[in-house]
Amino acid sequence: MKKVDIMGVQFDAVTLTQAVDQALDQIRAGKKGYVVTPNPEIVYAAMDDPSFCEIVNRASLVLADGIGVVYAAKILGRPLQGRVPGIDFASLLMHRMSQNKLRLFLLGAKPGVAQKAAENLQKKYPGLLITGTKDGYFKEDREAVEAVNAAGGADVLFVCLGAPKQEKFMSSHLDALNVTLCCGLGGSLDVFAGTVQRAPDLFVKLGLEWFYRLCKEPRRIGRMMKLPKFMLRVLGYKLSGKGGKA
Repeated sequence: MKKVDIMGVQFDAVTLTQAVDQALDQIRAGKKGYVVTPNPEIVYAAMDDPSFCEIVNRASLVLADGIGVVYAAKILGRPLQGRVPGIDFASLLMHRMSQNKLRLFLLGAKPGVAQKAAENLQKKYPGLLITGTKDGYFKEDREAVEAVNAAGGADVLFVCLGAPKQEKFMSSHLDALNVTLCCGLGGSLDVFAGTVQRAPDLFVKLGLEWFYRLCKEPRRIGRMMKLPKFMLRVLGYKLSGKGGKA
């Protein structure tokens, strides 16, 4: 699988279908690992934190979640196959898991959200086996690890704790968890539960999902400002002569 270096983060140049195929191959082989879905905010954090960057790059799959990452790849002359949003990856993965009666555990979000998400997903994907849920409001990671294992483990664990907490959790506890593949998916459980609405298809297709979320949640402006900062650093890197084709 071809890797594309975007400001130190090693992205997999895959389509959505290829990403899910690779994830399922790994599950069938029983090879433990984790999936990360960096957007520009996560890449920006990794640029200034070598230890976090290493955690991201150790993932089995590094998927380009944000349109800003795709634009950065083009600027640097290292094009990706396109966006692979974490929530789309999760949705297709669950569809394929339901066909094979694979097991899923949901971890994260506010109390009650993961349970509601499980109810909705069970209706949408009847063959999917959801072994359990736990909210993200635990004091010690041990509590979450024990909850997953007490439920009998799973083939896949969705870890929705937000970055960088979810990436650090997966990296630190992969061996202790009775699961094959962990997937860091940010706020996806809120969407699956119906407590947060995803942007309309037009915004998604135009790469303006971030703008829709900003209009809905103006308090996110501080986080959104990292996108132009990220793009400026990409441009600076390109103009310095270091950003040639890889």
